[in-house]
Amino acid sequence: MAPHRVLTVGAVAYDPKVVTIWEGFKAWFAAQGLPIDYVLYSNYERLAESHLAGHVHIAWNSPLAWVRERRMAAARGRDLTTIAMRDTDRDLTSVVVVRAGSDVREVADLRGRVVGVGAVDSPQATLLPLAHLRDLGLVPDRDFRVRGFEELGGKHGDHVGGERLAAGALAAGEVDAACMIEGNYASFRREGVLPEDGTRVLTRTGAFDHCSFTAFDDVPAELVARFRELLLGMSYDDPEVRPLLELEGLRAWRPGRVDHYRLLESAVDQAEFYDERGEVTVAGYRY
Repeated sequence: MAPHRVLTVGAVAYDPKVVTIWEGFKAWFAAQGLPIDYVLYSNYERLAESHLAGHVHIAWNSPLAWVRERRMAAARGRDLTTIAMRDTDRDLTSVVVVRAGSDVREVADLRGRVVGVGAVDSPQATLLPLAHLRDLGLVPDRDFRVRGFEELGGKHGDHVGGERLAAGALAAGEVDAACMIEGNYASFRREGVLPEDGTRVLTRTGAFDHCSFTAFDDVPAELVARFRELLLGMSYDDPEVRPLLELEGLRAWRPGRVDHYRLLESAVDQAEFYDERGEVTVAGYRY
């Protein structure tokens, strides 16, 4: 990629607020002396492919998109840098939830039952919890039936739509258990999607990380370093920045790290979602 005067960031338009966020970031970065522009994609698969092709300098990736880009880079002998992530992206867990009065008391009791999950491409509501159940001895679609709630394919579950539908199906008695990220479990109870005291956590996954900014090795190191420096320097106390951070769901940016993506790497292999080159191999995925 030839050097450009303007640093270009790619992101996925999973919600209309994404435009507001990036218009605000664009103005703020320009005021700090680093002009940026942004390109919005309808799905993470297209973003990853465009990023690899050099159409954008930096990608704001879902954890699943990070796995794909890591594999793409490794297969081509290239390096991938994880720049930064939100404070709220770290050390997350997903839960498998049952109704409070359910006779499902332990994971083994899910044998022969129906488990609701989010979209097929949701790390938090599908890939990670199903891998967790497999690790505990129950094979999806053999020991229990998986009922997926597809919503906006290609968004990697960022919209939370399928997750919310799975929770609603649990409340309605249509499934015996439902999978969701633990933060959304709390939100669904507050919103009334789930009765506040009507469910309980059967089991939870290990800790994992969520979204991150990434760059391939063809972006000038000084641009990546300046972008990171400015991100990490954003202050929640700045009245210009705070509304943007709140829309993006964080109080502070943190340095990027990759060790907490290991669980998802394993889950991707179990689901045969991507191969080692980062090619999409999962059946029935429409984005």
